[in-house]
Amino acid sequence: MSKPQMNWAAIDADPRFQALHKKKSGFLWGLMIFSMVYYFLLPIMAAYFKSVFDTKIWGPINFGLLFALSEFVVAWGIAIIYAKRANREFDAMAEEIVKDAHKIGG
Repeated sequence: MSKPQMNWAAIDADPRFQALHKKKSGFLWGLMIFSMVYYFLLPIMAAYFKSVFDTKIWGPINFGLLFALSEFVVAWGIAIIYAKRANREFDAMAEEIVKDAHKIGG
C-alpha cells in the first residue's frame, strides 16, 4: 500500500505558507545582517581604530579582547532570540499548515 503523493506546489501556494515564509525570511535576514555587521566590526575596528582596541579596561584586558569575546555573547543572543520567536510564532503558524497539509496538497 503506497502513501498518497503530496502536491508541494499547492502547499507552497497556500497563503498561510506564504505568510510564514515571508515573516520568517524577513526576521532571519534582519538577524543575519545584524550578525554580519557585528562580526565584521572586529577586523575593521582592529585595522582602522587600533587605539580604541588598545584601550585598557582592567589590568591586561583591553577593549579589543572584550569586543572579540562579545562576538560569542552576540551569537548566543541571536540563537536565543530566534529560538524564542520560532517557538512563539513560527512553529504555531507551521503547525496549522501541517494540520491541513493533506487537504491542501493531498
